[in-house]
Amino acid sequence: MAMAAAMRREGKRLAPLISSQPINNTLRSSLTSPLDQTSIGGARSISTQIVRNRMKSVKNIQKITKAMKMVAASKLRAVQTRAENSRGLWQPFTALLGDAASVDVKKNVVVTVSSDKGLCGGINSTSVKISRVLSKLNSGPDKETKYVILGEKAKAQLIRDSKKDIALSLTELQKNPLNYTQVSVLADDILKNVEYDALRIVFNKFHSVVQFIPTVSTVLSPEIVEREAEAGGKLGELDSYEIEGGETKSEVLQNLSEFQFSCVMFNAVLENACSEQGARMSAMDSSSRNAGDMLDRLTLTYNRTRQASITTELIEIISGASALTG
Repeated sequence: MAMAAAMRREGKRLAPLISSQPINNTLRSSLTSPLDQTSIGGARSISTQIVRNRMKSVKNIQKITKAMKMVAASKLRAVQTRAENSRGLWQPFTALLGDAASVDVKKNVVVTVSSDKGLCGGINSTSVKISRVLSKLNSGPDKETKYVILGEKAKAQLIRDSKKDIALSLTELQKNPLNYTQVSVLADDILKNVEYDALRIVFNKFHSVVQFIPTVSTVLSPEIVEREAEAGGKLGELDSYEIEGGETKSEVLQNLSEFQFSCVMFNAVLENACSEQGARMSAMDSSSRNAGDMLDRLTLTYNRTRQASITTELIEIISGASALTG
């Protein structure tokens, strides 16, 4: 019996080779076998299953976007108060030393403030575009422009075409809640590693949850401030004050310039963090609404496909019954 079973298996294996039909005809006949009818009938259930899986994935994405919106709202409330309070730090320095963005200098440093994470609209792209425009406006044969980048997103964009102009790059600033001490250490590190005549800080000023204002603040070096003051330039109310004590005017300007830069940096980081969370709230809200609309369309498609499948099966059953009775 074992020998007979082996011969049957061998005969089945060699049957296509000794058949009178070509192999292509054998394959063609297998494609039109009764198994094909079951595959065609099963296609309807497969299509509804695909739509059902797509609906499930869209529902999961909608849950994630709603959760991210809630997280962004809680972070925004925590940062917004600190950002509003920080505005009182740099405004007196702007009144004292001015914010002369049109001063012509040789060494410009563009400080671009961005976020480390995405999914927050176009705030990072806006900051990068303004930074590139500032670099082009302040370029020339005897001029030099460098970048100081805060945040991973601006670094990823500027490193493509301006890698050689990046003097310093810092990331993961918002991993922990920032305070003035940390930002002042960061500002001191920038001043020690970069030579500058003018520091131009680019950030997004928070206006509302759905609106942020791209802003550029300029901090001049003490030498440029003294030069502009002697030349009669409009800087601020510094000339209306008298300097007392043993310090000279250049020393006072040096201290004021460093303190001004740290205050502006502190406000810029907080304002940009507020704008980031507000933009993320708006983006996640739009994503949740789009997921809901897509879910409605998929539900309609699923119901139509299921209804068509049921109708086809009923027609087949009725046709078969009519054929048997007729």
